[in-house]
Amino acid sequence: MTSSISAWIWSERFWLPENVSWADLEHPPPGVEYPRVGHILYALPLAVGVFLLRLLFERLVAKPCAHILQIQAGVPRRTQPNAVLERLYQSKACPDTRQLEGLSKQLDWDVRKIQRWFRIRRNQDRPSTQKKFCESMWRFTFYLGIFIYAIRHLWVSPWMWDTRQCWHKYPFQPLSPGQWNHYVAELAFYWSLMFSQFTDIKRKDFVVMLVHHLATIILITFSYANNMLRAGTLVMCVHDASDIFLEAAKLANYAKYQRLCDGLFVVFSISFFITRLVIYPFWIVYSVLFESWEIVGPYQAWWLFNGLLLVLQTLHIIWFYLIARIAIKAIFKGKVSKDDRSDIESTSDEEICSSGSKNPSQTLNTKDRSHTGNFNGETHDH
Repeated sequence: MTSSISAWIWSERFWLPENVSWADLEHPPPGVEYPRVGHILYALPLAVGVFLLRLLFERLVAKPCAHILQIQAGVPRRTQPNAVLERLYQSKACPDTRQLEGLSKQLDWDVRKIQRWFRIRRNQDRPSTQKKFCESMWRFTFYLGIFIYAIRHLWVSPWMWDTRQCWHKYPFQPLSPGQWNHYVAELAFYWSLMFSQFTDIKRKDFVVMLVHHLATIILITFSYANNMLRAGTLVMCVHDASDIFLEAAKLANYAKYQRLCDGLFVVFSISFFITRLVIYPFWIVYSVLFESWEIVGPYQAWWLFNGLLLVLQTLHIIWFYLIARIAIKAIFKGKVSKDDRSDIESTSDEEICSSGSKNPSQTLNTKDRSHTGNFNGETHDH
């Protein structure tokens, strides 16, 4: 039964062009190596290694850099222990009006006191600026390193300058060491992000990023198995380019270099537009949609790959709308404001609790509100 399921999943009629079989790819000419599905399994243990490497990097490199820049971990104010409130907090961090009134009667506490308890308790769970700095420094280092590595190999590749070369003699295109290293490193990194997303700083775009990571992993895995390595390396390189400037802007913000942060964010916005809304759709997606149709012809997996590429493009459009709003504020107001995709610790209590009912007792003085912050952690890797 297992073999029949495997045969159904890896059906040659679905994954490969007409008159091509897996056996053809398993027996390349002497001195030539083609991608094999089993190769990609190395990324799973490597993802664990990448995650552990990140922990070491944050402790041994990023944290000392944070101390040099005087970015402190900070100790949040602790709440008064209360088993009843803690039990409710674990299921609902922001109780509604009815619950507040019920708790007020049960505990004989004023509603404002209960609100203050929940606000302080939420602040306890919010990561410090130092933690966010370390997280961003890890991503900045990875994106910069992998982009330099990718450009170094793609610069001398003919398909970077003529995308029709991505499909000549497809799928019988040899696997180079540079392509293998690039693919495995990217796949291990995104698998590690899938693991760490549940422990990292929580963001309002959690579901969107989950879809993004999942679509990226599926694209990387199946494009490798299908030997779409030439187009795949172009896609990954384009995606990494703008993220370098995003993480650099976040680092500048955490270090309180506001002008540098503003400038880097504008550069990020421009690079995001060029790479994600110009180069990606009109150069890479165009090649996969039209040039591959002309040279190779469509087959069943071809529709899947193009569908996933278009899913990513849809996410790019959503993100650029949010990014553009912040960049415009940075240009005309001179300061990068809070990102609409920001992590929850940068939002005010009113924003966090916007789903609850509002009444006069829920309106707090400004001094009692948690800070809204400026660009605090905001956009995740795209």
